[in-house]
Amino acid sequence: MARTRETLKNVAVEGATQPGVGGGTPTQYRVAVAGASGRMGHMLIEAIREAHDCRLAGALDLPSSPSIGNDAAAFLGHASGVPVTADIRTGLQNAEVLIDFTRPEGTLNHLKLCRELGVKAVIGTTGFSEAQKELIADTARDVAIVLAPNMSVGVNVTFKLLELAAKVLDDGYDIEIVETHHRHKVDAPSGTALKMGEVIAKVLERDLKKVAVYGREGVTGERDARTIGFSAVRGGDIVGDHTVLFAGTGERIEITHRAANRATYAQGSLRAVRFLADKASGLYDMFDVLGLK
Repeated sequence: MARTRETLKNVAVEGATQPGVGGGTPTQYRVAVAGASGRMGHMLIEAIREAHDCRLAGALDLPSSPSIGNDAAAFLGHASGVPVTADIRTGLQNAEVLIDFTRPEGTLNHLKLCRELGVKAVIGTTGFSEAQKELIADTARDVAIVLAPNMSVGVNVTFKLLELAAKVLDDGYDIEIVETHHRHKVDAPSGTALKMGEVIAKVLERDLKKVAVYGREGVTGERDARTIGFSAVRGGDIVGDHTVLFAGTGERIEITHRAANRATYAQGSLRAVRFLADKASGLYDMFDVLGLK
């Protein structure tokens, strides 16, 4: 008899084996979540609970979090049997993969233990410096890592559309990137907006560090046609909107992605977890996960 959706949820959270076709027992990926009591952490834990092939194996948060010691799925009204802990080693000891959407310093601390314990990582943290990105790449020599500024499938398809648009609109079009996020976001421009700029600049054979313009104020002079502009808006509880404007003479093209909630990031993260299943080491991105390269 087919299992109901609710039954699949219960199986995933309790870590029981889910009968497969012909009575087999499919793999369940043991996943730890960093920032477990935050907004994104909650969304990830809920997605893991609903996934028949994943189960929560660890939950990390800061020592100051009021959730320390509580069941990680308590906010859902269910028991996962996994307490939220500030001890990184304890949080990772039963995990195969860590999903991390925290802050750069925290992510790098987690990766030190991931490297030691052989735990793979899916990293959605943004705001890394070039030196920090190099540390991640070095860690990927020993453990497999998916690093992406945005785990959304739709956003990564948007990146691909921007490649096509930039190839065609490479002359006579001014490029501006506008991103909007909630009031709690601490970095600007967003990692997704920067990635959009990188995608476009690569196609146009421009150095983004030299052509990027971050906001404008005062008498700025006439716009340099080779620049790529960035504008950041912060307010309310907006999950994330990104628009790239190609403004030509007599027309303009806008490519926009809007996220209604964080579920899209969580589902993309689980696709990355599955992608890493047969990878021992290496640094990958969502184009690898989605087969867009």
